[in-house]
Amino acid sequence: MSHVIHDAPRLTPRVKRLKGQVAALEKALAGEPECLAVLTQIAAIRGAAQSLLLEVLEGHMQSHVAEEKNPAARRAEVAAVNKILRSYLK
Repeated sequence: MSHVIHDAPRLTPRVKRLKGQVAALEKALAGEPECLAVLTQIAAIRGAAQSLLLEVLEGHMQSHVAEEKNPAARRAEVAAVNKILRSYLK
């Protein structure tokens, strides 16, 4: 069983919060928002996305890296995580 499926009850509220923040930003942009309010909302969205990423990453590292017995498969998982992190941190 994938750790993401197992962790879904904990992850789903984070996704819903992120969805709500994006909807609030979209609604604000449809009006005449203040720049600082828009920037604050964008920062909140990024924080929510980062928290979600870290939660899933932690589970992935435990389930698919730390517990991986095959050294070649472990190296492949580390390389895949590194690629995702490089993409995210650009």
